[in-house]
Amino acid sequence: MASHCELWLPKKKRFCANPPLANSQFCGNHTQRSDSKWILCPIDPSHSVLEENLDSHLNRCPLLKQTQSLTSQPFYQRGINGGRDDGDEDEEENNAACKDFIFTSEMKRNAVYAMSATKFLELIAKIKSVHSSICSKIPESYNIPEACSIWTKTQVDKKVPYQEKHALQQASILGNLEEFGVLKKSGSTCNARGEQCDSNGELEKDSDISTVVEFGAGRGYLTQMLADCYGIKKVLLVERKSYKLKADRSLRQKESLILERLRIDIEDLNLNAVESLQGVGYMAIGKHLCGPATDMTLRCCINEHSDGHMSEAASSYLRGLAIATCCHHLCQWKSYINKKYIYDMGLGKEDFNAITWFTSWAVDADHGSELSAVDSSAQFEIVRRSEKKEVACMESEILSGVGDIVRNMEAIDRAVLGFMCKDIIDIGRLMWVKQQRFVQSDLLKYVPLCVSPENRLLLAAYSI
Repeated sequence: MASHCELWLPKKKRFCANPPLANSQFCGNHTQRSDSKWILCPIDPSHSVLEENLDSHLNRCPLLKQTQSLTSQPFYQRGINGGRDDGDEDEEENNAACKDFIFTSEMKRNAVYAMSATKFLELIAKIKSVHSSICSKIPESYNIPEACSIWTKTQVDKKVPYQEKHALQQASILGNLEEFGVLKKSGSTCNARGEQCDSNGELEKDSDISTVVEFGAGRGYLTQMLADCYGIKKVLLVERKSYKLKADRSLRQKESLILERLRIDIEDLNLNAVESLQGVGYMAIGKHLCGPATDMTLRCCINEHSDGHMSEAASSYLRGLAIATCCHHLCQWKSYINKKYIYDMGLGKEDFNAITWFTSWAVDADHGSELSAVDSSAQFEIVRRSEKKEVACMESEILSGVGDIVRNMEAIDRAVLGFMCKDIIDIGRLMWVKQQRFVQSDLLKYVPLCVSPENRLLLAAYSI
């Protein structure tokens, strides 16, 4: 009898390591049951269950108690920040029906490859035209503040997980918030209790913004740096997953800090119903909010209404935001915050899905060294060269389809196009933010490409 399951795992290039069942070649997970049907668990679709066992499983699913507890909370409202497709009149019904539907990258790829060569080339030309008209220059602002030197100079507690590239990104986010006037400049240090003190050791007065909400917080180390370097008094971490090695333990040791963690999807969070934020001026931050999470966070903070403006109640609380966008290939048309902008550019839903798929070309390899040495004029020449190639291909009619065109594109050409698509998506978000009565807002490249290719930072601030 074999010592392991005989099922071959192609991705791992090995057999399953679990022991087989008695009188079977396979383990319990891979034993074939021809007379049974496996279905996704309705509570947690990440795992499957036999259809015949569904009723009993629903009473003991590990996530049952967590789901019941979450749905009873006043701040839980299913799909409130999810957006909606065009023509959906009943928003609540649409949120419930479409919340779990995702237009996957594979679907986007298949849709692009199903285009005719002519339509594909016309879309590429349109993307370049739109980019040249509205995204000509995104300013660079790699800003490491002196307040974060304890982190950037690796003087933090060795028990705290530390990676230089993440520390540099976090510090630049905070440095740009400081330059924007959202954070107070501080030459102070923290005392043994984690309290903010001035150079004479006297406790500072509370700053205008003493509360921070970190969306997509993960382990919470952006907030950890913020608390260490700027003396934030109250922290709300929003994250749908559970993580080990969180910063929570270190943050809770600061006697002057109040910490609250909400395990909830941003899509379902009604921030106005969170009791601890009532009447409090707060700052919203997020490092690498993947795909639609950026759009959901903007809705969550700014309370989008049918007239496109925020409510007066919302303007009483939010004081500033900094969101580092990420993973644009995961963006969804339903969630995108500024569909009107897409239409105004002469594009549509299908074009948007294609644009989001093209963004993956910017990060499908390490293009940092190539693009860092390429200035804007050289990038323009790359675009011109690419256009000439496309016209030549079109005229010669050698290529039979989109797949051939993509395979014949040089990697640097695809990367430049991918970054153009990222810019188009983020500029639409910036334009939407500019309509929401912020005093100032901007889109910046907050770290060099060699640190991270996901280097766009959306900033906004009210008068403080």
